Amino acid sequence: MKYYIIAGEASGDLHGSNLMKALKQKDPSAEFRFWGGDLMTAQGGTLVKHYRDLAFMGFLEVVMNLRTILNNIKFCKEDIQNNRPDVLILVDYPGFNLRIARFAKELGIKVVYYISPQLWAWKEGRVEIIKKYVDEMMVILPFEEDFYRKHGVHSHFVGHPLLDAISDLKEISPEQFKSENGLNEKEIIALLPGSRKQEVEKMLEIMLSVRPYFKNYQFVIAGAPSLPKEFYQKYVDDNVHFVSNKTYDLLRCSKAALVTSGTATLETALLNIPEVVCYKGSKVSYAIAKRLVKNINYISLVNLIMNREVVKELIQADLSTKNLVEELNKVLEGQKRDQVLNDYKLLRENLGGKGASEHAADVILKV
Repeated sequence: MKYYIIAGEASGDLHGSNLMKALKQKDPSAEFRFWGGDLMTAQGGTLVKHYRDLAFMGFLEVVMNLRTILNNIKFCKEDIQNNRPDVLILVDYPGFNLRIARFAKELGIKVVYYISPQLWAWKEGRVEIIKKYVDEMMVILPFEEDFYRKHGVHSHFVGHPLLDAISDLKEISPEQFKSENGLNEKEIIALLPGSRKQEVEKMLEIMLSVRPYFKNYQFVIAGAPSLPKEFYQKYVDDNVHFVSNKTYDLLRCSKAALVTSGTATLETALLNIPEVVCYKGSKVSYAIAKRLVKNINYISLVNLIMNREVVKELIQADLSTKNLVEELNKVLEGQKRDQVLNDYKLLRENLGGKGASEHAADVILKV
């Protein structure tokens, strides 16, 4: 079969690659054409566009890059029409993917959505688009099945694909990791500032402001594969280091982490590293988001899944050096750290076991 997959972000590249791996096991002659990144490319097939050319952060950035976005949509439609896949697989990225879903459905192509957009948070009306143009919806968060059921849409809870990615990791020696990456013997505080340039610049500035208060630790920045190593050099010094494409290894060798809101908050939790969640957008983008986002009390996946505060979220004005220092101290030692680690065990139980990619592949093949 011919599969056409669209993933527009780093997390989608990860989940898309694991799905491709599972599909190849069940359909050895599978042909892939995709929008994604390096991880999907490693699974074989044809990369149409890299996600680094697709990711725009915030409302203002989307408006400023609207021409590029519209040109990408036009190009994608033409590419699908020219290649006529058996199935279109959409991985999150709703602003783009829902437009493509309608187009593909009208061409008679089967449409599968893997990893639901967060419609339960905002733009709930998009459920009607999914009802009309998506043949199968696969969800990875337990409460999403209830959300779709409420709207009369059948969905499959397949489990969370991060459990697959993490279960495949080989054991790692912190001492060897430090040696191989030019790090000193101090314990590590990992910094995960995001994957988009403007986001990383904004988040690293505030994250690194805590350095004078933690002189017994070294800070290590997790580089995004979408950004060149040279971009990070201005942040590096004797006690601030940088590693690229080694985020999971870095986290597993760290004592704690400062993490920009997104999929990385859940990855950090599943790797059992206490964290402080950070988010700061432009004032305009944040004001618009507050008006649009409804019925949720948290921004991190960890807290959303547990429906209570497990990890501290420092958002917008609350994201200050003072608050970061206070919360980071709590998760480095003591009762708060123990509580977070205990809650992580419950989190893993709520997400079910591994096998999400395999379950999703089964659904796609039935379609």
